[in-house]
Amino acid sequence: MIAALVLWWFGRDLNWGEVRVALARSDWRLIAAAVAVVSTTYLVRAYRWRALLAPLAHGVSLRELFAATTVGFGSVFLVGRAGEVVRPAFLPLREPKVRPGASFVTIAVERIYDMAAIVILFAANLVVFRAPGGDPSAYARVRTGGLVLLIAAAAGIGALVWFRRRAESVLGWLDERLARLPKFLQRAGQIVTGLLGELAGALRVLVDARELLLTIGWTALLWASIALANWLVYRAFGLPLGLSATVFVLGWSLVGSLVPTPGGAAGTFHLATAFGLMFLGVNENEAKAAAIVLHLVFFGPALFLGLYYFLRSDVSLARLRRLAGEETRADGEKEAERHRTGVENAEALAVDVRA
Repeated sequence: MIAALVLWWFGRDLNWGEVRVALARSDWRLIAAAVAVVSTTYLVRAYRWRALLAPLAHGVSLRELFAATTVGFGSVFLVGRAGEVVRPAFLPLREPKVRPGASFVTIAVERIYDMAAIVILFAANLVVFRAPGGDPSAYARVRTGGLVLLIAAAAGIGALVWFRRRAESVLGWLDERLARLPKFLQRAGQIVTGLLGELAGALRVLVDARELLLTIGWTALLWASIALANWLVYRAFGLPLGLSATVFVLGWSLVGSLVPTPGGAAGTFHLATAFGLMFLGVNENEAKAAAIVLHLVFFGPALFLGLYYFLRSDVSLARLRRLAGEETRADGEKEAERHRTGVENAEALAVDVRA
């Protein structure tokens, strides 16, 4: 409903004749190049995901990571942000080395990397960006906002590093508190502590210099490729946007893509992208034509590749339920082992005290 309303708003005053003219004048060779670049971003995401999984599952198949990535992004296009759970759920069904908990946790870490990259990229760009007709006081506020975003990103990363270094004591403190709760709350708490334990393992990449540089490198390559694909589409429509202006509009596009509508934020992505282009003085019809093509460029490859890998997979509800049961038993065994270790340590301490 929301997507239909936003799409109506997007096209209500649009001159579709001029849009068709803008599409006909566009350079489809540059658009094809943008599609090729976007297709490589799924491979880059797969490489980064394998690096993030390394502390929890070594030697994960790159092919299965690529398949899960394309299936996941294809699902986002079909059902909106709710489709994001498909990617971490699909991988354990294809790759037995990866537990569901590890898959979901590493996707959360991936989101942290992307959010940090976005904040740093756009906050730094806002400091130097100059839009046509802007006033100095507005740019001063923008620079202040950019600095605040950078500080917030640094504080968030620092908090994650702190958690990774003190994860054992934090989890021990949580276990002590959970022991005083009713049984049904203890079970829910054990699921949370289990995920936090997986998160602590995945966050090893933040304190290991080699793994940190590797994951940062893949993240930088990913966002450089995304910016390049945007620039190619804008150049295909003859829009003379430089790197800073492209990053500025990309920021608007990402804000629009946060709205959980089907079709990969259909409507909101188009409106936000077109608004960013029109803010830079682009004609409304050209801006909206470019937004339509840009949306198809970013989701089209994932839709076709994801459908291909999904149809070739043997995913079933029975396998999903069986996998969930195995994960539950594994979590129970892990919790029992931690409990036995705690009891043994307590008994050893009591012996030492009596001695």
